[in-house]
Amino acid sequence: MTEVTEEEGTAGQAADASGRGVVAAFGQTMKTLRLRAGLEREELGRRIGYSASTVTSFEQGRRIPSPRTIDKADEVLGAEGLLTVWKEQVERAQYPVFFQGMAKLEKEAIELLAYDTLMVKGLLQSEEYMRAVLAMRRPPLDQETIEQRVTARLARQDIFDRQPAPLLSFVMDESVLRRPLGGKDVLRGQLEHLLLIGQKRNVEIQVMPLDCEESAGVDGPFTVVTRDDGKKFAYTEAQGASTLQTDPQQTALAAARYGIIRSQALTPRESLEFIEGLLGSL
Repeated sequence: MTEVTEEEGTAGQAADASGRGVVAAFGQTMKTLRLRAGLEREELGRRIGYSASTVTSFEQGRRIPSPRTIDKADEVLGAEGLLTVWKEQVERAQYPVFFQGMAKLEKEAIELLAYDTLMVKGLLQSEEYMRAVLAMRRPPLDQETIEQRVTARLARQDIFDRQPAPLLSFVMDESVLRRPLGGKDVLRGQLEHLLLIGQKRNVEIQVMPLDCEESAGVDGPFTVVTRDDGKKFAYTEAQGASTLQTDPQQTALAAARYGIIRSQALTPRESLEFIEGLLGSL
């Protein structure tokens, strides 16, 4: 089992600092290559699809570019791989240290099962909902960090269109869908987003109704991921810390528990109809 403990918190902070160092070093490399190519920030930004101010943020390590942006910048600057070699490290640095292992597993998943009780899962969040939730964090996140986290969450949603398509199942408590985080307009957009994702053939979204008298999910939210080699992992997260369970017996039990939760919830069709009803009531 991999677990973030109090003792490891200091190591986690060091890892976060290390991640910032990676981003800063990448930015300096990008600036050096831009100057070598004789390009102003405005011109580089135009060629890679960003404003000059965003290029400045990249170079100063205040904003993390996407893998595609790194590929494009490497091509435009004739870097011959001097930027793309940073891609994996920079991509990892965009996530909080406690989530980096899970982010990697999502990329390798052939099946993902998730039960949530507090908010819509990051993989299912609309961009407006992401911004609202991240703005509520205490202590507050600075705007650059919020932008980085939004970019990272949007990139994770590539999982829905990946080929071969992984099997994705989500169960969430009804209370999650009724909680107007960010306001009614944000909630309305989030419900519409769920209806769109719920139409995908490899996705099942289910609602655990509030009037359900039995629930195997009383221990709280969790995620079970099956990797392409068949190995299962059970992930839980709370208060900026996480546990990634790797013991075969425990992960098998988590998957079985999820199966019971799924059987207690509304069916996928009933759940989408329920979400449509909530949307119509707003």
